[in-house]
Amino acid sequence: MIELEGVPELVDPVMVAAFEGWNDAGDAASTAVAHLDKEWKGEVFAALDAEDYYDFQVNRPTVFLEGGVRKITWPTTRLSVIRVGGDKPRDLVLVRGIEPSMRWRSFCNEILGFAHELGVELVVILGALLGDTPHTRPVPVSGVTSDADLARTMDLEETKYEGPTGIVGILQEACTHAGVPAVSLWAAVPHYVSQPPNPKATLALLNRLEDLIGLRIPLGDLAEDARAWQVGVDQLAAEDSEVAEYVQSLEEARDTAELPEATGEAIAREFERYLRRRDGGGPPQPGGHATEGGDPAPYLRDTPGGDRTRPPKPQPRPEPEPGTGPGSGPSPGPASGSGPASGSEPDEESSGESGPSDSSED
Repeated sequence: MIELEGVPELVDPVMVAAFEGWNDAGDAASTAVAHLDKEWKGEVFAALDAEDYYDFQVNRPTVFLEGGVRKITWPTTRLSVIRVGGDKPRDLVLVRGIEPSMRWRSFCNEILGFAHELGVELVVILGALLGDTPHTRPVPVSGVTSDADLARTMDLEETKYEGPTGIVGILQEACTHAGVPAVSLWAAVPHYVSQPPNPKATLALLNRLEDLIGLRIPLGDLAEDARAWQVGVDQLAAEDSEVAEYVQSLEEARDTAELPEATGEAIAREFERYLRRRDGGGPPQPGGHATEGGDPAPYLRDTPGGDRTRPPKPQPRPEPEPGTGPGSGPSPGPASGSGPASGSEPDEESSGESGPSDSSED
């Protein structure tokens, strides 16, 4: 039994999770959760025991000096809480960490234990994949669920994927079997510019999350960072005629395809978001529950402390079968850097590539 002493009763809590590694192309998903934590000053209240879930030869601990004293930061997954004020308050529970190396079933059960104790009403898991999508167009974000009723009521796709999966797919299925409503949001990152960061994909995930949970999310400098990122990629593409031609072919395929971004519903969502931001004044303010300056929370539980180490670069894998990507074609292999293969879940991740067979769950 998980006991959370000192954690207050939350208001309509939503759990938002993201994991570095295979399901995080361009670090877009983990950066989105980090952005929420930073903007709303989330307060860490728990951390999973790194010894239980991580291979330290894969995700190595780091040593640092603090006041002349050597300390160690262990790779792990941490949970924090955000108290969002406003006319319609709704609290968030953030789960941010690294895809575990082993014991995935126990890992998911532990997260679900926190969700149960905190009264979480919805779990939203963020992911990012590599796809044949041009950087010059809006980032495709697909929302999928294993719950047919949830797919119908929240205008989501019901996943039909079969094949290798990552921790995002495993956690979603664990939620479904536990009777906890769960949704996965997947952003497609251009495979030819997979290096992190990708602020445009992060921004797209946060916009879709905002629509899904009905909270106005403060974006900070993300919009400007996304514009600067696109300008930089434009310049790089212009310097190579082959890359420029390839991007143009992706643009033509994208523009002629029937995509959600071109539908009336998508346009209406963008207009509603504009109205919310115009009429809402400043961003919603967090409650007096956060801790400034990164100091330990008063109810910090089992936290090794410090930032996490970055997982190693995944190795290239075979190309997927055509027609399974979120854009107009097949998805490439796993992202270099901390991004995932574009294919642990064609419906979830909108791709069909075989990914790492890290099935050591127990």
